[in-house]
Order: sequence, then structure tokens, then C-alpha cells
Amino acid sequence: MLRNLLILRADKGPARVFLIGFLFTGLFIAMIGRLIWLGSGGQPQTLRMAVSPSISIARPDIVDRNGILLASDVKSFSVFAEPRKILDPDEAAELISAVLPDLDAVQLRDKMRNGRGFAWIKREISPREYQEVFRLGIPGIGFLPENKRIYPNGPAAAHVLGAVNFDNEGISGLEKYLDGAGLQDLNGAGFATNSSVLAPVELSIDLKAQQVLRDELTKAVTKFAAKAAAGVVLDVSNGEIIALVSLPDFDPNIPADALKPDRINRINVGVYEMGSTFKALTTAMALDSGRFTIHSQLDATQSLRFGRFRINDYRGQNRFLTVPESFIHSSNIAMAKMAMTLGPEYHQAFLRKMGQFERLRTELPESAAPLVPSKWGEINTATIAFGHGIAVAPLQATMAVAALLNGGKLIKPTFLKNSVLSDRILASDVISPQTGEAMRFLMRLNAEKGSAAKASIPGYFIGGKTGTAEKVVDGRYASNKLLTAFMGVVPADNPKYLFLTILDEPQPLPETYGFATSGWNAVPVTGAIMERMLPLLGHPPRFENPVQPFPVMARLGAWGTMQ
Repeated sequence: MLRNLLILRADKGPARVFLIGFLFTGLFIAMIGRLIWLGSGGQPQTLRMAVSPSISIARPDIVDRNGILLASDVKSFSVFAEPRKILDPDEAAELISAVLPDLDAVQLRDKMRNGRGFAWIKREISPREYQEVFRLGIPGIGFLPENKRIYPNGPAAAHVLGAVNFDNEGISGLEKYLDGAGLQDLNGAGFATNSSVLAPVELSIDLKAQQVLRDELTKAVTKFAAKAAAGVVLDVSNGEIIALVSLPDFDPNIPADALKPDRINRINVGVYEMGSTFKALTTAMALDSGRFTIHSQLDATQSLRFGRFRINDYRGQNRFLTVPESFIHSSNIAMAKMAMTLGPEYHQAFLRKMGQFERLRTELPESAAPLVPSKWGEINTATIAFGHGIAVAPLQATMAVAALLNGGKLIKPTFLKNSVLSDRILASDVISPQTGEAMRFLMRLNAEKGSAAKASIPGYFIGGKTGTAEKVVDGRYASNKLLTAFMGVVPADNPKYLFLTILDEPQPLPETYGFATSGWNAVPVTGAIMERMLPLLGHPPRFENPVQPFPVMARLGAWGTMQ
């Protein structure tokens, strides 16, 4: 029996050793797993619940049409506290305040004492701040990795790019558009955690052109003591926006500045009476109707009267004017008579067809609805014919004028390179080819003999239409507060780019002989922009004018319509 017992013990010995070894191995694996979890950033449940899920959002790079970086993510850290684990809140607050002096010491001490599971100390700290806080070695103080958005060109394309918040979520501009276009969904599915896996977003914007536009507008604001300025350059063939600037602007690296009320995007969000630039639409409407030809004459000898209200010409010719003369002399009377001949219903239908009655929506979330009269009578048609009485976003007006120049296609503008054109054609053949050639001819004529002459730079066959509108102050038009604008097309015989420049309340100068109208400020500013920008866009000057640029107008003897 003793022998059997000894044999039995001998038989059970290896099994017990194996069991003990198995238990120790399992315990060791569990400890290793715990260490790995902690080392990989595992946090207590309270911390996971306190931190927003969007903290790990990564955003794709944004580049201009030539691949130049406009926006990118860099890795950053934010420092947090777990107050329940802090042994001496006062000492911890004092030490952290010493290395992060921009923090409010009283608020920091309150955070340390509140006994909660989690509290932010500072978001997106610098590498130096990270090292200094880390060296303090305070229990209950930790760091979380984050993606910080940077804009290496500062304010260069601020209103296009927009900005992001502390959680790297888009709050305006194309940054907000990207979130709505699928970036938030990718993040929710766990795919947007590293910007390297996201393809760059290519914009239609050209950074070099953007810099030129901003520089010239900045100089114009200073020179003419203007309240603000804005400009846009549009490719009329496909609706791509090459440059857009609105001043004052902001640095998207400091997104709080974008909230200041004077930092709006005046091209997309502002709505303005566009003044005589609207006469391009009125003239096109009249010619396309068949009721008027390039030889038609209009009586501009006397003012138009509507009760006590009169319509006059700024610098009246006091005679009958042909359609080309009405255009280059910018006759309010002639434009009103053309529109009134066609009637309010026809006028409304044409402007609606040209996209002037509905809010223009692009990739930018920010937009504004036009201000259209609720009741439209003959006097509305008369005033809107020369650009008063209706207020639209400047980009909206630019889109319509582009359709007059590109063969009659109304194309919704885009900020994305190679955006599908067919998806953005809102209407085709909005005017006839003959009307289109007539408008190119008239805009060229205006640069040769009319108010656009100061933009006629050597080597470029430009055309254009000026606009000067009195601003409404306390319900009345103020003759001393002007919004000046100029739309210039290059080249006028085969349009490629449409330039719009706007100056808000420019002041007269001795060199402008006391005038503050568009021809003295917005026009030469646009000429300077064109002269610098066009070579950068691959359009060097040509010093020989095109042969027979307007063949239909030549056959009709359009040049002979001028006195």
C-alpha cells in the first residue's frame, strides 16, 4: 500500500507542476497585456468618456492647382489632468503655471481641486511646453496626441480654406465642406486617423495668382483709403476660380479672427447693388431679344421721370445714343429704356435665367441669397437695368457675365480643380453666338474708348465694364459712399479669364481730380493685377492685335455706330 501510494504520488507530481506552470504563464501574459495596453495609450473609462471622439480626426492636405501646400496636419499634444489622482493640487497648479504662464492660475487651481475624473489643461501645446510639463513628473498629469492644422501661407487664401476648431473639425470654408463631403464619415468608421492615408485635395486656386491679387488689393485699400476690397479671377471656360480675396481677411492659424464682423467673404457672402456692371446683362438681354440691334438708337436727351423720382446719366451726352454708345457712356437712361421696352416680365425671366434670383451655392458653405424686389413694376425694371434695386453676391454677377463671354454657358463656379464640368452647367445657350460676340466687342470697345481705358495694359487685348453704385445709408442712397467695381475680360476676342475688382468707399485723390468712380480706382487696380498675374498663369503679352477679332460685328459695320 505504501508502495502504491508512492507510485501514485510519483504519477501526480508532473501534473501538478504543469498546472502551476500554466497558471504562472497565464498571469505573466495578463501582466504583459496590461503593460502593452497602458503603453499604447489605454486610458481609464472616465478619460475615454471625457475626451471627444473627434480628437483623433486627421485631415487631408489641401494643395493649390500646382501642388503647392495650402493646409496640412502636424502632430501635436494636449495636456490634461485627472484631478482625483493629484496628491497636492496647489503644488501641481503652481508648477504647471510656472511652465505655462499664459494659463489663468486661479482657474487652473480650481480644475486641480474639483475632484473630477478629467480636465483639459491646455490644448495643442508646443514641443517645448510638452518637454517642460513632462519633466515636472506630476502624478495625474498626462498627454494626448492630436492632429493640429497648419496653414503655411497664413492669410493668403483664408476665405477659401476657412478654418478648423481645436478638435480639427472644419468650421468654415473648404475645411467645413470636406467634413460634409465624407471626412466625418471616414472618421466615424475609424479610417481618418492618419492624414498620410488620405489623398490631397486639389483646389482650382493658384497660390501665385492669389498672392498677386491680395497684394494689389492691399495696396489699393491703402492708396484710396477704402473700407474694404475684394476680387475674384474666374476661368470662363470651365468656371474654375483661380483666385479669391476679400479684405480685411484673417490668418486661419488664428481662427478666432475670422469671427470679427468685418472679415466676411465679400465675394460669396456679401450682397451688393453691382451698379453699371449690370448693364452688360441689360445690353445682352436687349440684343438677344431681337428688338434691338447694334445700330438701334435710344433717346437720352432728357431724364426719365417716375413721379418725383428721376433717372439721369452721370455724365450725360444729352443726345440719341446707339447701343455701343449707350454701353461705353454707361447711360442709365438708355439702359432703362431698353429694359422698359421689353417689359418687367421679360426682364425678370432673363435675370432668372442668368442665375440672379436664387442663392448661388458652391463648395464654400458660406453664401447669401440675393435681395430681389417683392413687387416688380416698371420703375424696378428701369433701375435694375443700370444695377440699382437688386443686390446679389459678386460671384453670382461674375457667373452671369462669364456666360455672356464663353458662348452662352451658365456655369456654376467651383473651387476644385478638374471638377466635372457637365455637372455644373446650369443652362446652355442663354444668349445667341451673335449676342456673345457683340458683348465681347462692346467690352473691348469700352477698354479702347470708354471708362475701362485705364486697364488697357500693353500686350493684352482686354475688355471690360465699370460699375459705380451709391450705397444705401438709412434707407437713402448716399452720393459720398460708393461701391466701385470693374469686370475685365482677357483676351476679349477669345475670353479665358474674367477679373472682378471691388472697392468699398474709396476716397478721391488729387491725381483722380476729386473723382472716386470706378474708372479712377477699380479699373487701374485691375490693370495692375492683370499685368502681374497673367504671365504667371502662362499668358505672356502679345503685341500684335488679333486679325478680325469680331467678324460678325465687322460685317454689321459696328465700328460705324460710334460718333
